[in-house]
Amino acid sequence: MQREIYHPNACLTRVKNVSRGLKARTEILNILEKHSAGASDIVKEANMHYEVAMHHLKLLRSEGIVERKGRRPYVWSVTGLGQKRLTGAS
Repeated sequence: MQREIYHPNACLTRVKNVSRGLKARTEILNILEKHSAGASDIVKEANMHYEVAMHHLKLLRSEGIVERKGRRPYVWSVTGLGQKRLTGAS
């Protein structure tokens, strides 16, 4: 059985980290690492419900991993806080 690989910042300290939440936050963080995006864009790219995306964005924001900028519609981006991905390149 293959083990899921989650984004290093998907694991939060203030909530119980269940696999569905880790998977949703991993998808959101992967999108935001590529480019800043609004919630509706994240929903389309990650193929998840708006409420689910907003719930996880708020959790990530409360831990300082993502931030929202501007006025409505807000643009979400990664802050750079938290663990970094390890790469195999030397």
